[in-house]
Amino acid sequence: MSDESGSDVPSEGTLSAVIPLASALDPTSEEMIETPPAVDPDTVKFSVMSIESVLFDLSDSSPLVHLIEEETPYRYIAMPIALPEAVALHNALDKIEGRRPGTHEVMAEILRRLQADIIAARIVRYEHGVFYAELDLMTPRGHEVFDCRTSDALIVAARQTVRAPVLCAESVLQAFYA
Repeated sequence: MSDESGSDVPSEGTLSAVIPLASALDPTSEEMIETPPAVDPDTVKFSVMSIESVLFDLSDSSPLVHLIEEETPYRYIAMPIALPEAVALHNALDKIEGRRPGTHEVMAEILRRLQADIIAARIVRYEHGVFYAELDLMTPRGHEVFDCRTSDALIVAARQTVRAPVLCAESVLQAFYA
């Protein structure tokens, strides 16, 4: 959307600040990057999901992760992810280690060494065909929640010694089935 001068103006429901890429990457920049607030797990109903499969159909442009509710009504979500993340998730689910650690393997090891436990990978929003997730951590310093890509949350949760649960907000399931 553009205003009268032709510059981009965020539409309703999007972040209120549009930051040029250069300033977003500059740690000395005075501009703030706004992120959506974390979802309050005490007020949102979540369903526990299982990662059913990671499939690549040659007729589709990207692999799909299939998540299914662990309790009735057993709704499922088919979520497209990039090929490298699909391979990483497949390897995490099958406990396959690479010859050299990949990004998600390094992240899982960092969390282990810092004694940070993933409480859950939460899928919190579904807007315009995009899923949004959070990693919910308990660290020696306290509770932390990190906004992240859904594929990254699923992979890192699957890479834990004890696989962290995947939770999906009821509003996401309703929006997906709308």
